Formats: sequence, C-alpha cells, structure tokens
Amino acid sequence: MNFQIWGLSGSLTTEHEQQMPFAEQRLWHWVNAFDAACNRFRSDSEISRLNAHHDGPVVVSDTLALAIDAALDAAARTDGLCDPTVLPSLLALGYDRDYDELVASGVAALQPTEPAPGVRAINFDRERRTVELEPGCQLDLGASAKALVVDLVASDLAPYGGIVVELGGDVALRGNGPTGPWVIGVADTLTITGHEPRVSFSNGGIATSSATTRTWRAGSQLVNHIIDPRTGGFADSPVATATVSASSCVIANAFATAALLWGEDAGYHIAQAGWSGRLVFRDGNVEFVGGWPREEKVSP
Repeated sequence: MNFQIWGLSGSLTTEHEQQMPFAEQRLWHWVNAFDAACNRFRSDSEISRLNAHHDGPVVVSDTLALAIDAALDAAARTDGLCDPTVLPSLLALGYDRDYDELVASGVAALQPTEPAPGVRAINFDRERRTVELEPGCQLDLGASAKALVVDLVASDLAPYGGIVVELGGDVALRGNGPTGPWVIGVADTLTITGHEPRVSFSNGGIATSSATTRTWRAGSQLVNHIIDPRTGGFADSPVATATVSASSCVIANAFATAALLWGEDAGYHIAQAGWSGRLVFRDGNVEFVGGWPREEKVSP
C-alpha cells in the first residue's frame, strides 16, 4: 500500500495479505496521533501550544511524551547534533509553513540565526509527563517523530508476521517478506527510477537524510532543512546524503541526520556506535561504513 502524508510519500508492505487491514489501522492510528501531537504547522497541535507556552510546566499526552523522549535519546546518542530545539533557526531560514507551500511561495525571507539552546532548555518530567521549555526554546520534532511512527507501526505488527513501513526515507522492518529478507532500494534523490541499488534486511531501521533534496531559496542563498545546532545555520558539509541502518529507525534517523554535520568524520562516528551506513559525498564518491550489506545493482 502506498500513501501520502505531511508532504511525504510512504509505503506499507506485509508478509501475509491478511495482515494488511490491521497494519493499515495501526498506521493511521499512529499517524493521526502524531499529527495531533507533533505537527508544528497545525496551530491546534500540542507542540504548537507547548512552543507558545513559557509560564511553567505543561502536562502532555502519552504520544507527545513518547516523541520528546525519542528526540532526547537521539540528541544524547549524537552528542547533541540531532537537536529538537532548532525550530528558531528553521523559522529564521523561512521554514514557517508546509514545505510544498514554502517552495511555491518563492524566495523566503532570511533572518540571522543563532546556536540552538540544546536539550538542557527542555525540562521533561517523565513520571509526571510534564514539559517546561526555557525562554527562547521551541521544539521541532519532525525528524525523530516521523521515524518513531514507523517504528511503532512495525512493532505493533511484528507478532503477526513480517512488515516494512516506510515514510519519507525512514524505514522500519520486522521479520521477513514472503520469500526471505526484505529487499530495500536506497535512493539518493526524490526521483525514483527503479534502478537504485538494493540491500537486504530483516529487522531494525534504515533512514536516509539529505542536504540536497529538501531545499529552498532564502534571501540569496539555497538553504536546507538540516540545521547545525552549534551555529544555527544549515548543513554545509561534504556529505550530501547519508543512509544509516541501526536497531531502530529513530536511532538510524539520528545518525543519518548527524552524519550531514559530522562531514568527513561521519563514518567514524557511525562505526563507533556499532551501526552501518552509506555516505554519498558531494563529489560523487560513496563510502560504506561498518557492516553495510552488499548492494545488488539493478540494470536499467
């Protein structure tokens, strides 16, 4: 099954046909829950209300608590490079509306950016499920929340057979397909030709982040949505696209995002964490990291 949500394409595939009705139900359950909790482009979402509130702790839903927990874990694993507090920088670069609307509107205004406040500006009490943001702190959970959605759907379906869930380059896999391990195509651009290299996986997550696909004009610059929290500016490194495989899609997404900021050192950090990856550099070179599986070339 193919679907569209949040301006992204997605797909849902199950090992057994009889799994599909339940798989669709769980997919839309989690998509709707995260849309209401984490969509910063909805004025009535929980995160929009939280970002506007700086007068004390706010009790949040289980869904938003899950998303914040995942974002904090992603930040901890990447030494703060996958940072949920970069929203002010995204807004300063003009990303204040849905991406399709942003691109259609033409050149966005460009404002000065500052380093992100970091996760220390988030006071999260897991037991009480309360969050208090320090002044100037605003959250964008888009990346980790999207990855968490596919992880949750895949885990819900895993007891009933193999499943693959993909959303905007984030993939969660459990079990096998009808004929063995799942075969996943790895694309470096948004244009799918059917000839992309393919790899086989059974369990875990795969995520791809790119500094060249989700771009727009801000002032005189071509900018992207990957923010370096150390400066508040957009990613400008020799790594154009990073694909990482890990034990979950949330973790894979965190390292794929951070890889675009680590630059030449990305392979070292990914391997040291025990994960594997595929890094495509702006000069066209491709680096394989860790135990990245052998790619099957597909002839035109």
